[in-house]
Amino acid sequence: MPAPAESRPLGLLGGTFDPVHFGHLRLAEEAREALDLAQVLWIPAGRPPHRTLPRAAAADRLEMVRLAIAGNPHFALDDAESRAGTPSYTVPTLERLRALHGGRPLVLVLGSDAFLGLPAWHRWRELFGLAHIAVATRSGFELAAEEMGADLAEEFAPRLGSDPADLKNAAAGRIVPFAMTPLAISASLIRARIAAGLSTRYLLPDPVREYIEPHHLYRASDGR
Repeated sequence: MPAPAESRPLGLLGGTFDPVHFGHLRLAEEAREALDLAQVLWIPAGRPPHRTLPRAAAADRLEMVRLAIAGNPHFALDDAESRAGTPSYTVPTLERLRALHGGRPLVLVLGSDAFLGLPAWHRWRELFGLAHIAVATRSGFELAAEEMGADLAEEFAPRLGSDPADLKNAAAGRIVPFAMTPLAISASLIRARIAAGLSTRYLLPDPVREYIEPHHLYRASDGR
């Protein structure tokens, strides 16, 4: 008999989602299956601190995620960062969620590029005391300490686990890679196609495409 949902790990997927697309959705779905997550909580960033501002406003990106995940009972939306109006940092978000969920395992889902860039994140070493980290990799690709800077490698080696069941045995602190289906879809590609007047069908969910058009998002004339 499967464990009750409230005792299984809760996945966390953050990002600008500018716009959300099928690559994001497959990442969340495959993480849920591979890691036996009870649910994946989507957390659109309001104002990402270390990059240029998103092309779409926070309210539009939040609504696009809402449309994209509708109908999947394993996905839920957290709008706190989108509505805050302040720079979105991961550690304060995890502190808020840890206060809400007590000792339940929390699993921050990252792509391998984002994981390798962790040392540039605000208060990044504190992440491990607040959540596990699951790293999506290409099939046949293995994360190796040799590819990391010394600071990340120092955290990586003692925390690495190969068994997703490890995530259930503690509230935080493990790093578990999982393989996912590679999809060559990016938000920048989608934005460029929209600006050029090209089709984005089959790159992102129809409800998201149908939201973008009347709201005039990502057009070349939007001035950004």
